[in-house]
Amino acid sequence: MLSFEEIKTLMKEMDSSSISEFKFEEEGTKITLRKSDAFSVKATAQPVATVAAPVASPAPVQAVPAEKKKAATGSQDTDALHKVTAPMVGTFYSTPSPDAEPYVKNGSKVDKKTIVCTLEAMKLFNEIEADCKGTIVEVLAADGQLVEFGQPLFLVKED
Repeated sequence: MLSFEEIKTLMKEMDSSSISEFKFEEEGTKITLRKSDAFSVKATAQPVATVAAPVASPAPVQAVPAEKKKAATGSQDTDALHKVTAPMVGTFYSTPSPDAEPYVKNGSKVDKKTIVCTLEAMKLFNEIEADCKGTIVEVLAADGQLVEFGQPLFLVKED
């Protein structure tokens, strides 16, 4: 598998070249880097390979009392809901472009391959899939928010 530094070097080289797409596959991990008109560079990975990267000063995560969680999700127990989490550190975007509709919103039906958001990391826009079948109960991140590895982004009531 490529190291974080090797991936970062590939992204920089691709960004400054005329290459529009790069694919890499090794031991069941696939990485595809694509340039896009809407964004500088776009990447997808299956399965998502995560690399922990240091962050200068992450936003503090505040604990929310269980009573407030239940109130925010219509009195459902959030422990019974599936959490779609961030597979990497990055900036959360709920839309494919600034003038587009959100990928999903509260009440949207999703399946395992439904794209729910993009995370930008080093000019790469990574499409994040729901990884379960169900209904979006709550969007937990705001557009433009920096999210941490493993941070819950969506709550999904599984079918």
